[in-house]
Amino acid sequence: MARIIRSTDRQPRLKALFLIVDWDKLNVVSEVFAGESCLLSFVSNANGTASSEIMGLLGIGSTEKAVFLCLVQSRDTPHIIREIRRAMGAQSAGAGIAFSVPLGGVTARILTMFAEARQSAVEQGGQAVGNERSNTQEGEVMKAIEIKHEIIISVLNSGNSEAFMTEARKAGARGGTVINARGISQEAMKKFLGMSVQDEKEIIFILADKETVVPIMDAVKTDFGVSSKAAGVIFSLPVDQVMSLNALA
Repeated sequence: MARIIRSTDRQPRLKALFLIVDWDKLNVVSEVFAGESCLLSFVSNANGTASSEIMGLLGIGSTEKAVFLCLVQSRDTPHIIREIRRAMGAQSAGAGIAFSVPLGGVTARILTMFAEARQSAVEQGGQAVGNERSNTQEGEVMKAIEIKHEIIISVLNSGNSEAFMTEARKAGARGGTVINARGISQEAMKKFLGMSVQDEKEIIFILADKETVVPIMDAVKTDFGVSSKAAGVIFSLPVDQVMSLNALA
């Protein structure tokens, strides 16, 4: 059985780094991940729901998105963001956003993979030397905004995202990103809910100020919760950093 290591007793410290960019920047980000030898990274097609005003504010241009998820060492995050900004170019419009979520636990094998990769980089004279990049450099490179945000994740039956976002916006949501998915454990849901649950799903990500998370979730829980036709599962995760990917940010 795989051993799970909690965040309090593991080194190095890992994060889940999310990036949401216009689809035409898919190759740019993918090449950076490949060049940085990111061990675990995934990408999915999605659609943005933000208004044109908010999209302009965040530097997100089109509605067709590429959503990246990458597991990274916390101290490597600024370097990866810097390289993505550089690859996109100083005049890049609609670069997108990134945010990171600290991991609560990880399998021991994954942790070993990162430790071995780090040691290999040191032996080859790579960038990973000594105590890594300093906190000062991290602040200068990332220009990260240390504010209190959470990511609201909602998994709904397909066809409910538009109505869901309408209610969420009324409660303070500025926009969201929708990914089409397929449920793989529907029988248990049918048993406990006593109703048919669609296999086709929509996963909605809403990045929100911590103060608006509860109002947003309260606004959608009745019409889109587990007992509704949407059969929604709604939860939030803490976000420790929010970053613009625009090189001029």
